[in-house]
Amino acid sequence: MSAWSAENATNAYLRSIKMGKRVKEPDTSEFISALVAGTNARLTVLVCAGAADSTAALALVVAAHQTGGEVICILRGVHELRSSKEALGECGVDIIKFVIGDAEILLGSEYYREADCVVADCTIDNFEGIFATAKGVGKKSMVLGYNAFCIMGNSRFDGHLLPIGQGLLVSRVDESDGKNRDLSGSGKKSRWVVKVDKFTGEEHFFRVRNSRGKGV
Repeated sequence: MSAWSAENATNAYLRSIKMGKRVKEPDTSEFISALVAGTNARLTVLVCAGAADSTAALALVVAAHQTGGEVICILRGVHELRSSKEALGECGVDIIKFVIGDAEILLGSEYYREADCVVADCTIDNFEGIFATAKGVGKKSMVLGYNAFCIMGNSRFDGHLLPIGQGLLVSRVDESDGKNRDLSGSGKKSRWVVKVDKFTGEEHFFRVRNSRGKGV
């Protein structure tokens, strides 16, 4: 995973909005697409609680188109596979590779160590185990959890919980030192600020890095 690309993030975000044909505020999928594309992820793993849907699958398709990457979608069974293909249709058939199996076991295998990003539905059974395993994937992996309001207040899930859609959990680990990092990889602490437009009611999210003065 290379340095942050504002151009990739912006393009993926706008394409996701067009694909979703939204007439109101953006939802989780647009932010997932922007984060994955902005970090130039070439291999992304999607873990679904049921069938793959537009919330994350199409967002990752858009991101992969922007970065030239690929997406592996882990499903629980054949029924979910059929439902996923019916729901997605022709979108992303050349990008998404479907795999059936236990997500926690698969993520711990050697094949997935090259993944740049893991995106998982927080409502899936044993999300805690999947999240913990995903944090060990890749040298500098990013883990995103959507539908994250269901785990709000659980201290076992480290990362930023953003009030977007049904909640978006953002976490990243740099295995070079085993410490959690912010998305810039600089190791400096940051916080999310929400600004509400008093005229339109729209919410805007900004990541602000806490600056520290140089030591004397």
